[in-house]
Amino acid sequence: MSEVTVSRQSTSRLERLDGRIGYTRQMSVQTIEQELLSRRLHEQYIILKRQILKYQGCVLGLYPAIGRDGEQAKVAHVRDSIYCAVATWALSQAYRKIDDDEGRTHELSMSAVKCMRGILFCWLRQADKIDVVGLYLIYLVQMIRSGLKVIYTTDEVNFIQNLVFYIERAYRTPDYGMWERGSKYNNGSTEVHASSIGFVKAALEAINGENLYGPEGAVWSVIYVDIDAHNRNRTIFETILPRESNSKNTDASLLPTVSWPAFAIHKKSLKHRTIDKVVRKLKGNHGIKRFLRDGYRTVLEDKTRKHYKPAEIKLFDGIECEWPLFLVYLLMDNIFRNDMEGIEHYTNLINPLLRKSNDGDLLPMFYFVPKEHLDLERNMRPGSAEWYPSAEGSTDGVFLWGQSIYFISQLLMNGLLNVMELDPIRRHLPASERPVNSSRYSSFQVTPPDLVVQVALIAESSRLQQVLATYGIQTQTPNQIDPIQIWSPKELTKAYEYLGINTKLGLSGRPKRPFGVLSTSKIYRVGGQTVLCYPLLFEVSDFYLAQDMSIVLDDLKNDLAFLSQCWKLYGRPTFCMILRENNIRGQNFGEFLDLLAQFKRGQVDNIRVRLGKLQSLISAATVEHLDFLSNLPDPLKFCAFEGKTISSSFRSLTDIPKLPHLNDGDLNMSDTDLSHKATWDLVQMLNHYEGMTAQCRLMKVLYQREGPQFRIDNEHISHRMEKLINKASLYKKWSVVRMMAALLGKLVDSLAPSITTILVRGKQITVGVYGHEEEVLDKPISPNELKNILYSVCLPHDIQQAVIQQELILCIGKLIATKPEIFEGILKIRIGWFVRAMQIELESEQTDLYSLSPSNIKLRLYSLLTCNLDEAHLRTPLQKRQLDGALNKVPKDFYDRVWQILENTPGGIKVAGYHLPQHPTLSDMTMYELNFSLLVEQMLSKIVDPSYRQIMVETFVVVSTMLNRNPEVTFEQAVNMDKIIHDAFEEYQRDKSKHEGLEKMDEMRNFFNTPPNIRHGTTSYITKAVIRNLLEGEVKFASDEFCCIT
Repeated sequence: MSEVTVSRQSTSRLERLDGRIGYTRQMSVQTIEQELLSRRLHEQYIILKRQILKYQGCVLGLYPAIGRDGEQAKVAHVRDSIYCAVATWALSQAYRKIDDDEGRTHELSMSAVKCMRGILFCWLRQADKIDVVGLYLIYLVQMIRSGLKVIYTTDEVNFIQNLVFYIERAYRTPDYGMWERGSKYNNGSTEVHASSIGFVKAALEAINGENLYGPEGAVWSVIYVDIDAHNRNRTIFETILPRESNSKNTDASLLPTVSWPAFAIHKKSLKHRTIDKVVRKLKGNHGIKRFLRDGYRTVLEDKTRKHYKPAEIKLFDGIECEWPLFLVYLLMDNIFRNDMEGIEHYTNLINPLLRKSNDGDLLPMFYFVPKEHLDLERNMRPGSAEWYPSAEGSTDGVFLWGQSIYFISQLLMNGLLNVMELDPIRRHLPASERPVNSSRYSSFQVTPPDLVVQVALIAESSRLQQVLATYGIQTQTPNQIDPIQIWSPKELTKAYEYLGINTKLGLSGRPKRPFGVLSTSKIYRVGGQTVLCYPLLFEVSDFYLAQDMSIVLDDLKNDLAFLSQCWKLYGRPTFCMILRENNIRGQNFGEFLDLLAQFKRGQVDNIRVRLGKLQSLISAATVEHLDFLSNLPDPLKFCAFEGKTISSSFRSLTDIPKLPHLNDGDLNMSDTDLSHKATWDLVQMLNHYEGMTAQCRLMKVLYQREGPQFRIDNEHISHRMEKLINKASLYKKWSVVRMMAALLGKLVDSLAPSITTILVRGKQITVGVYGHEEEVLDKPISPNELKNILYSVCLPHDIQQAVIQQELILCIGKLIATKPEIFEGILKIRIGWFVRAMQIELESEQTDLYSLSPSNIKLRLYSLLTCNLDEAHLRTPLQKRQLDGALNKVPKDFYDRVWQILENTPGGIKVAGYHLPQHPTLSDMTMYELNFSLLVEQMLSKIVDPSYRQIMVETFVVVSTMLNRNPEVTFEQAVNMDKIIHDAFEEYQRDKSKHEGLEKMDEMRNFFNTPPNIRHGTTSYITKAVIRNLLEGEVKFASDEFCCIT
């Protein structure tokens, strides 16, 4: 918005009489502008005093939600207080334009600081809601950048740093959302909310590298952000949009998230889709609804209860309160975009909603439908009834949140404040256009289109370096890069544990969370040392996946692709690749060498890379200074990667020791016979048999019988099992590896993030062995909880599935992030059923699934998900149904079809003994709600046979099609889908008996192997069964007209 200007014509008429010397003089244009500006600012100052500042608390400087004259508020609200502080600070920013501000800039600034410090004082005792913390951090940085001193002590700096640790996990933390009610059902359940994650993403971007003491601050007052955590929040936020959560298809809370004040998204198309959806679904004549079926403050809401009863939210359909507040947010969005047409549009919508008062125009909290007009509003056109403003913001106090935002909008509209003054850190601009605060600490930008990933090859020994040099691959050893150090990611985690420690406040520093590949691709300065970390991929892992070189190489390429897509820092990423002698042993050396050759050529799978000596890569790298470590009283000892010191060398590859031949003979007795053997006999057999399969079977019995502390030849059995895992990995005996790993309760790294990645794509996961109890994972979960669930549901039925299901979860997490289209039609990912699908595929090959390498498992999984699309014609109908059923695939619009069936079925739907009632299902949910689709999947999960499940899906489609063609038909009783399929099978058997002379049988395999859409196909039999149910009187007609089945 333009500043206040005065035309030359009006200026020439303005004169002042100076009585002291008795003459009239022409005032300068600048002086006149200053006086006019001062006068207009004074008017806004009076408004702020009357409408907002007079309600500020005397002790902590906080504000209530509703400001009432003569009433001392006992409860302050943090979000409302932040917005009041922002309004006060905004006016202080405007006052900086004039020379003689009568001390008001300082007064208003200190008022804002008092409020922000009051919030901090309260939070020192208890943290707040995620989105509120995000909002606070954004405006903490905004105010500090404008020159205010908000943070005074190191204790406060440490506390802010721990707030950052707290919100970094927002992407996997279900919360109650901005409205503090959780899911839209208001039944006490929590959800992952896009608005909460969006505010966190914005806050992390704002505060990263910020010195809380301002430009004069010390090195220990800088805030650090885990950029991998930021990336997870960003990815998941963008994945959920334009939804708000599983139960809320959209929500007004997304407006302040994607636009002012958070500006959490700068992808124009996604931002437009989100705002457009809010406006289309929620906008009314008097404001915007918070979300559909929101009962808050409606006349029908029972205010004596905290939570709603089942199906109660149906009562609020069409009469949700409308909030003018969100029209102001839309106005602010148009102001920041300088959209004059939009500014005029929303100004015209807001002005009629304002209420006059002695203190000026007030913004009502909401508008509602009075009880006497409910029927009119519901039965006639929406908006036809008269809506009344809430007492708050009209006749009974000031709604401070809304009033603060409206006040800020008027400062901008009247040219008293511009957007740069309201947004000093330029959140409204794309990251690439924001000023860099400090070159000493990393800062965010957009991913450059020509990003180059720098790669440093570090050989663990000089003899490995010599062998690679014969192939033209130049590497460095740890000694050759001295004084630069190579750290493991565990050492970096150890260093960051000292960040934010404060014994007075009971703050223990950064939790021991592993760093991802983004964090390990920065160069670090640590107490005068230069450090580069290698990623977790090259850590010597406790889990066996690292022993499969093909998996490692594939993961390496994925890491490089991830860096090229997700690197959003100034400077280039530097990828440290640790080369070990084990890499050149075995059959994968050729594949390994090909990758190194691609590095040398400068491109890996269309990703630009630059290979070079580490010393030459530093100048273009992203450098992070860990200054907080220099403030510690005792010098820290970190263990750098030193490699191997070996005197001998390999003259060629033929000198590399080969694995000796091993006779892997098995035992000539069953597991039952082994279980009857005495422990001593089993120990003797263990010492006698060299075969790994035999040792595996023996140790399994001993471990299960005697426990992990049982000693064999002065060695714990668990140690011997670890040795067997390492040996079996070298010999590629994967069945042995998996058995030992499962018995020892191994858990792979990064499993919990993979679960979260799957969940935010709108999927659910179940773990458990096919045909047995499954555990549903519908919320992010900690690694320890995940381990307990996996082993509790798998060990009693199939020990090896406890680890192979971990492999599949990792693979699915990576695939769904890069190729989400191959999971279309799959809402519930049942890992045990995926295992069953792979076993079905292997039946013709007579191959044991557990004997396949992890890389082979990954290839089989990908083939399973894609070949069923590309090679469906090669499979029999039974095979296709088995696989589709095991993968839980459904056709497009399937859940909408089930909704339509339910609408025509007062008695509900029955499947495998599970009853899905019409109400409260239709009352609580909406057709396009993700939670309804998940409820349908819960019903289908009661089916135990994959092919039968797929026939059930086909039956739903047939019933839906018939109801669509005959809308006058409704089912009077519950639709028994199993009966329809049974009747169809009976008809199929009668035809087979009649035409082919086959006897009736209970086995439905031949029926499942019949194509659907042919003459005498399954669809025709299912259709006949539905008609028979119709003629038997289990349906009724909505009218007397004749029902025609077409």
